[in-house]
Amino acid sequence: MSQRTRFALKTAVWEACLLPLALLVYRFQTDALGANPIEYVTRTLGDWTLRILLASLSMTPLRLLFGISWPMSLRRLLGLFAFFYVCLHFSVWIVVDHFFDWEQLIADVFKRPYITVGVLALTLLVPLAATSTTRMVKWLGGATWRRLHKLVYVAAVLGVLHYVWLAKKGVVDPFIYAGVLGVLLGIRLWDWARRLATRRWHHAETESVIRRLLADGG
Repeated sequence: MSQRTRFALKTAVWEACLLPLALLVYRFQTDALGANPIEYVTRTLGDWTLRILLASLSMTPLRLLFGISWPMSLRRLLGLFAFFYVCLHFSVWIVVDHFFDWEQLIADVFKRPYITVGVLALTLLVPLAATSTTRMVKWLGGATWRRLHKLVYVAAVLGVLHYVWLAKKGVVDPFIYAGVLGVLLGIRLWDWARRLATRRWHHAETESVIRRLLADGG
């Protein structure tokens, strides 16, 4: 992929990811946030957190299934935008909904399971965002960095669980997100099982060849 094409793709991702925020600002300015503006803004930011996070997690399955490698260059940028939206999501809850009432906020974290798992998801995303730079990859080492960033799958599961527990009866969106995440994780699990089976087959073949050579030598 050329440098110009890569730049165009990343520009498109920037525009697509910032569009929901621009629409929220427009709705705020035109007084079109509905009867419960705080709930609308919080829910919209949470929705886009999950959508962008799932988009970032879909880059590897695209490569595994179709051999398309160029989306991998967008995975880090999408992950950072997901972190940006989850920070906005929690900022509205902390600043607007509770206005820095830390006692009430902490009580809610321990009392309400959907808030507990949401905070855990945010906590797991913090070190991933902090180590997203090329310098941090080099400092941690590729293997350590990859192990650390597997936490994104745990964060995604917690984020979907947060939405499932929070959603009112009849709302299907969280279950759609759960289904998409299940498919993405299933593809990764299939690839892991396939590679494990391949390694074992090669190992068995190697042992068989060695046994035959030893038998011929004897």
